[in-house]
Amino acid sequence: MENRPKVGLGVCIRKDGKVLLGKRKNTHGEGDWCFPGGHLEFNETWEDCAIRETKEETGIKIKNIRFATATNDIFKKEGKHYITMNNGGRL
Repeated sequence: MENRPKVGLGVCIRKDGKVLLGKRKNTHGEGDWCFPGGHLEFNETWEDCAIRETKEETGIKIKNIRFATATNDIFKKEGKHYITMNNGGRL
């Protein structure tokens, strides 16, 4: 097991006063509702990651991506540690 946190990214997509959520499956947090997102790849900008992950998970192309916040998420039960970048985007 690697002793460094991974970088995850979540994208809050808003349109017409609504927010897009999906239900997690086949991953930690299975069954929980969350924003589209995933892992930041080596040499990838967080904006490109937000675009790629949103397209992969929803088929939607987003624009106007803006940084919102970052969190330090430690999941002791699962033995996972993530730094999560939270971003906003519009359709």
